[in-house]
Amino acid sequence: MADRGTTSEHGGFGHGFGRGDHGDRGQDGREGRRGGRGRNNEETKWVPVTKLGRLVAAGTIKSIEQIYLHSFPIKEHQIVDALLPNGLKDEVMKIMPFQKQTWAGQRTQFKAFVVVDDNNRHVGLDVKCAKEVATAIRSAIILAKLSVVPVRRGYWGKKIGKPHTVPCKVTGKCGSVMVRMVPVPHGAGIVAARVSKKVL
Repeated sequence: MADRGTTSEHGGFGHGFGRGDHGDRGQDGREGRRGGRGRNNEETKWVPVTKLGRLVAAGTIKSIEQIYLHSFPIKEHQIVDALLPNGLKDEVMKIMPFQKQTWAGQRTQFKAFVVVDDNNRHVGLDVKCAKEVATAIRSAIILAKLSVVPVRRGYWGKKIGKPHTVPCKVTGKCGSVMVRMVPVPHGAGIVAARVSKKVL
């Protein structure tokens, strides 16, 4: 009779198969999961994984021009955020949906074109494809930061005031598209197509 009373306290099954009290374990597990979800909302501190990132985090490299001078490859977008004090402004140039034919049918994806700049001679442009628009834009912003390049400024005519235009005539070509930039005087503004004006 005493043994029956002892087993009835635990529902007739004791402590199970050596795993302890299931009720306590369930409560502790739920509390731990709540804590895990809360930690995701906290800001994560940047931990550099490349040698260049560690030099930037330590303060050895203080300007992005030092990286361009030695042609170091930038593998972390946090490096650009740390070295550009004014911050980068991103703008979505175009979002283009496209479909890919697979054995299960057509799969729709989105291609996002994003340009970033700091209004101080640094600009980057890149493209990324993803299943969702938000994911494509977020990934394109990161790739655009990794492709930031410096832009030289110059004068048209006499060197009066601050540099306001490109220093010389320059031509760039990508595929079948060719872009030619020509210096202009003060007050002329940007004479270009609508998409090119966003970049310039």
